[in-house]
Parts: sequence; C-alpha cells; structure tokens
Amino acid sequence: MARTAVVILNYNGRKHLETFLPGVIQNSQDCQVIVADNHSTDDSIPFLKENFPTINIISLEENGGYSRGYNLALQQIEADYYVLLNSDVEVTKDWISPIISSMEENLEIGAVQPKIKSYLEKSKFEYAGAAGGYIDLLGYPFCRGRIFLHLEEDRGQYDDVREIFWATGACLFVRASAFHSLGGLDEDFFAHMEEIDLCWRLQNAGHKIFYNGKSTVYHLGGGTLPKTNPRKTFLNFRNGLSLLVKNMPQPLLLLILPLRIILDWAAGIKFMLFDSFEDGQAVFKAHFYFLISLSENIKKRKANQKQKEPLQNIYKGLIVFDYYFRKYRRFDQLRF
Repeated sequence: MARTAVVILNYNGRKHLETFLPGVIQNSQDCQVIVADNHSTDDSIPFLKENFPTINIISLEENGGYSRGYNLALQQIEADYYVLLNSDVEVTKDWISPIISSMEENLEIGAVQPKIKSYLEKSKFEYAGAAGGYIDLLGYPFCRGRIFLHLEEDRGQYDDVREIFWATGACLFVRASAFHSLGGLDEDFFAHMEEIDLCWRLQNAGHKIFYNGKSTVYHLGGGTLPKTNPRKTFLNFRNGLSLLVKNMPQPLLLLILPLRIILDWAAGIKFMLFDSFEDGQAVFKAHFYFLISLSENIKKRKANQKQKEPLQNIYKGLIVFDYYFRKYRRFDQLRF
C-alpha cells in the first residue's frame, strides 16, 4: 500500500477520541494515524498523551475551522494519500485498501469517499455523504441514499464503485499532490461545503471524484455543530453561494445565482415564521457576508476558470422541486 496518512482533526472531541480512535488505530495498521488538535479547550491532548502515547499529535495554535485546520496540519505531513477523518467515525476492517488500490490503479482519481452509514441506525445511510454526493442545477447538494433529511435503508443498492460529483469531508480520501497543487481547502469557508468546493476545483483541474462501496464507515454526525444551529445555517447559506461564484460556468451562473438568492430569501422567511427566528436571521446575515466577500470570490473564480469546467454528474433537474412536489425520496427516482 502506498504511504497513507489518516488525519483526525479534533476540536474538544475527547469523548469521540475515547470511543472511536482505538478502532481507527486497530484497522489502519499500515498507515500513519495522526490527530491534529484544532486548539481544543478540553482535555483532548492530555487524554491522548496518557492513553495513546505512540499516536502522532499536531497541536494547532488557533481554531481555524475544518478548512484551515486541515490545511495547516497537512502541510506538516508527508504522504501520498491523506484520509481526512472526522473524530466521530467508526471504521471497519479493511476500510482503506479498496480505496487506495483504486487510486493507485486510476491516476485520474483525485478524491474518494467510502459508504457512509449511520452509527446510531446502522441499517441506514448517514446524512453527511451517504453513498456519494451530487448537486443539482441550482447548486443544491444531495447524496445517493440521502435526499434532504430522508435517509434510505442500505439494501446493497449502492455497493458499486462509480464517479460522483463530491465526496464527503467526514471521510475524504484525497491524493496529496492534487490537494497541495490546488492550495488545499478554502479557508474562507471555515466549515461546511468546503469539501464540495475542493471536489469541484479538483474536477476543474482534470481529476475525478469517486465513491467506493467496497469500503464502509459509520458516522455519528453532529459532532461539532448540531443540525439546527444558526451558525451552521449561516455557513451553509453563505458558502453555498460562494461555491457557485467560484466554480459554476458563467452562462449558468448568470441564470442560477439570482434564482438561488430568491430561494434563499424564501427559506429565510420560512425559518422566521415557522421554524427558528435565529436561523432565519442567519440566512440574511449569510447573504450580507456573501456580498462583502464577492470581489474575493471573483478573484478565486478567475483562477479556477483557467482550468477545465466539467459538468459531469450534475443533476439536470431541481432537487427541491422533485423532493417537495414530486415527493421523490430515493436516488433511483431521479433521471440524470
């Protein structure tokens, strides 16, 4: 096996390390296992030093979120392949070799994700990645096995190996040379959708993104921010627009961006009236900060647009319409 580094970015995740790290070490024997601590304020580092004295620890001096945390950590790690692994993931026996083998055989592959199932409901796929990520024409992300909040049961329907649009950051295998050639993750994203941005940029640079159903992991989810957190709402809506400006081909962008803004406003009003007022405020705050950063995103776009602009594996329909009006709940109901 080529040299592989499994890198766990930890922030105040001592309980997750206690639960999941032993399994990672046991099932990753041919790899480096490294914990990059994102300036935790709990006892994560003392716990690691006492209970896992041989584990490699990278202590970061500030919490720059998922993006900056991994960028700083991976700059210090020499490997052919990185595995960006959340601290709340249970891995399984032989979870690494099928994916590394596929990347060795196909040099066009830039990133891969395994099958992501729920740690709490192990018969179901998990929200963050499921069986591979896609986006629709408006740039809304969804997954095989997970459309919005609907999770499919795993019946073996996604045991294949296939090209996808984006791979989850919960368990992301990435070719180190490709990662560094693109400057790593976009640190302005902080967290949420930064892996989609990376995968889009990888494709723009000529790489392919894959899902490999021969490898399975179980994700707890919500380890850093709960799903209803206004901070997460802010990041998702701000980063979702930045993602489009940076990467979407210009003819589509001029059409899609105004529609996305209108739909986001509608979502914000709905949050305020029927769900969480704070989440609604977060949507409009996200748009304000998106406008402030627009010129910077346009600069980043110019760098991306020098490269290839693939449209493979973008769903040509509207996932919001299909879900709420056609009542589609399964990936196999969609027509690509």
